[in-house]
Amino acid sequence: QVQLVESGGGLVQSGGSLRLSCTTSGSASYFYAMGWHRQAPGKQRDFVARMWSGGLTNIADSVKGRFTISRDGAENTVYLQMDNLKPEDTAVYYCYAYSANAGRAYWGQGTQVTVSS
Repeated sequence: QVQLVESGGGLVQSGGSLRLSCTTSGSASYFYAMGWHRQAPGKQRDFVARMWSGGLTNIADSVKGRFTISRDGAENTVYLQMDNLKPEDTAVYYCYAYSANAGRAYWGQGTQVTVSS
């Protein structure tokens, strides 16, 4: 059973930084893509960032220039460095990992990020 666990969320003032981590366990599968989505209260879950196995990244326009995604492929761990945070970044951040072998994505339980103005 594949499990993803996020950490690093918390409360930060506007302009501050946080680094989220997502570790995987329970599988020796290699994840073709790993990334992050977020969901603010009363809103749909939105794409934030993704890193493919070859190193290519995709970043949402709303966070481009402020958020950076990185990955430790050997450890199947993905990180999200969030700088210059804004109150509108407040959300639950979810990590996911896509396994080509399994033909599906796995999701973590989420970590809360709250940015105060």
